[in-house]
Amino acid sequence: MIDQQETRESHRTERAQASTPQTLLEQMGGPMGFVYSTLPVIVFVAANAFLPLPVTIGVSIAAGVALTGFRLLRGERWSSAVGGLLGLAVAVGVVAATGSAKDFFVIGIWAALAGFLVTFGSVLARRPLTGVIWNAMHGGEHEWRSDKGVLRTHDIATAAAALVFGARFVVKEWLYLADSTTWLAVAKVVMGTPLTVLAALVVVWSFRRTTKRLVAQR
Repeated sequence: MIDQQETRESHRTERAQASTPQTLLEQMGGPMGFVYSTLPVIVFVAANAFLPLPVTIGVSIAAGVALTGFRLLRGERWSSAVGGLLGLAVAVGVVAATGSAKDFFVIGIWAALAGFLVTFGSVLARRPLTGVIWNAMHGGEHEWRSDKGVLRTHDIATAAAALVFGARFVVKEWLYLADSTTWLAVAKVVMGTPLTVLAALVVVWSFRRTTKRLVAQR
C-alpha cells in the first residue's frame, strides 16, 4: 500500500513538472498575454515610422483603448486589462514630455536595472530573493539559509532572474544610446515573455526543491 501511494505521488509530481511550462504561460496570460504585451509596441514603432510623433502618440493611445475594450469584452479582469492601458499611457506620456520616440522604452530599461540590482544584491548579501519569497509564502518559519543545498538552489534561481534583468538592461541601454527605436522594440519582444518563462522555470524548480527538503520531510 505504501509503495503504491508513493508511486501515485511520484506520478503526480512528474505530471506537474511536465506541465510547468504550460502552467507558467497560462499564469502570464497564455499566448494572448504575449500578444497583448507586444501589440502596443508594434503599433507605436510602426506608426512612428510613417507619422509625426504627436500623431503616433494618438494612434498608440487609440489602439490601447481598443485593445483594453476587447480584453474587457472577453471577460478579462478589470485590473489586468486597464493595467496594460495605464502602462502604455505612462510610456507615451514620457515620450510626449521628452519629444523622443526612443523614450517609449526608458521605463522598462530602468526597471530592468532596478530588478538586476535587487536580485544580484540579494545573492551577494547571502539572502537570495527567491528564498526570501519562498519562506514568506510558508509562514516565515523555516531556517532555509542554514541548509546549504537550499541556499545554493536559491542562489542559482535568483542569479537566473538577475541574468535576465541584467541582459535586458545592457542590450536595451545599448540600443537606446544608439537611437535605434525599431531594434528596441525587437529587443522588448524577444527579451520579454520568452526570457521571463525561462527564469520562472528555474524559480519553480527552486521552490519545489526547497519544499521537498524542508517541508515534505517533516
